Amino acid sequence: MELKRVVVTGLGAISPLGNTLAATWEGLVNGVSGAAPITHFDASKFKTQFACEVKNFDPVAYFGKEARKLDPFTQFAVVAADEAVKDAKLDQEGIDKNEVGVVWGAGIGGIVTYFNEVSEYVQGDGTPRFNPFFIPKLIADIAPGYISIKYGFGGPNYGTVAACASSTNALANSLDLIRLGKATVIVTGGSEAAIVEPGVGGFSSMKALSTRNDDPKTASRPYDKNRDGFVMGEGGACLVLEEYEHAKKRGAHIYCEVVGSAYSGDAYHLTAPHPEGEGAARVMANALRDASLKPEDIDYVNTHGTSTPLGDKGEIKAILKVFGEHAYNMNISSTKSMTGHLLGATGALEAIACVKAIEEGIVPPTINHFEDDPEIDSKLNLTFNKAQKRNIKAALSNTFGFGGHNSTVIFKAL
Repeated sequence: MELKRVVVTGLGAISPLGNTLAATWEGLVNGVSGAAPITHFDASKFKTQFACEVKNFDPVAYFGKEARKLDPFTQFAVVAADEAVKDAKLDQEGIDKNEVGVVWGAGIGGIVTYFNEVSEYVQGDGTPRFNPFFIPKLIADIAPGYISIKYGFGGPNYGTVAACASSTNALANSLDLIRLGKATVIVTGGSEAAIVEPGVGGFSSMKALSTRNDDPKTASRPYDKNRDGFVMGEGGACLVLEEYEHAKKRGAHIYCEVVGSAYSGDAYHLTAPHPEGEGAARVMANALRDASLKPEDIDYVNTHGTSTPLGDKGEIKAILKVFGEHAYNMNISSTKSMTGHLLGATGALEAIACVKAIEEGIVPPTINHFEDDPEIDSKLNLTFNKAQKRNIKAALSNTFGFGGHNSTVIFKAL
């Protein structure tokens, strides 16, 4: 069967760089770091005492009394989705809401709710007094459920969980649902809110986090010789994907086309990436095949680029394996150097960076580069420290997660 074309018609974000898409993109282009000392709890006894938090967000002002029913990860999902739905004008008359679905990614879900509820029980007298919203606030699929209820979207509705690849999986699933005619529009993306004691403590115990407490803003330094781990982030990002003819017919603003995606498994280790980037190379190659593109068609790669010693090296090896000599003609960057790592939401936020890069002709930088790593090819254009102008016809975004989950999505200018 002939697959339908899929385009992006709406964007929304709440991130450590700003509580709107415009503020987030401005921060990315200007190389702003969202890292600062943790304010959500007293982190003075933790090895890592900083993160990339969402700032100046008052859920009660946004949701009113409804805020108490929603874990922060769902709050972030709704804020991002609200902006994207309005941007795509899905809230106007003439939209068949039964043809609009919601597919949303979260790697962890309501860990803030879980920690608070269990802490209260353990510290109490043993009498079970759990909040009646405990389970609905906790489960990772409640975010797409809530969004669909709010807008009356009756199409496909579910959550995707693949650790840090969760929201890229959501995007890829949404692409296929529309391609196959199982939905006309999908509100998709991801959200995460894990900057809480067990979240920070758990990743810290694995030695996954940077401990650069004396200088948080330069702690996330992908590809730098002295990188020492990732910086945890939080927030939400949303893209509205739509069947091309439907978008044209209703006069929607089209940002770009979504042309391909793929998944792979490292089949190697619970938390460590494959040292030669085999799964990463396979997922990029398969995404290019799915998009009917050649390696030399890609102008920009937004890498997973977490600022971990092993992960950054493996991904660069994979890029060189897939793109060969063309790797030296592309722009490559890691926006996690600014936003931190939003875990299950990171893929959606980085997809937005690709979409905006195509629209604006600007590649956001990899900030905090101070010293070349001799194990990373210095001839690659890793867009260090400053954004670069470039006409981008096609951009590829990678996300990889614990468990060896790899996902890639490709965007193309119309």
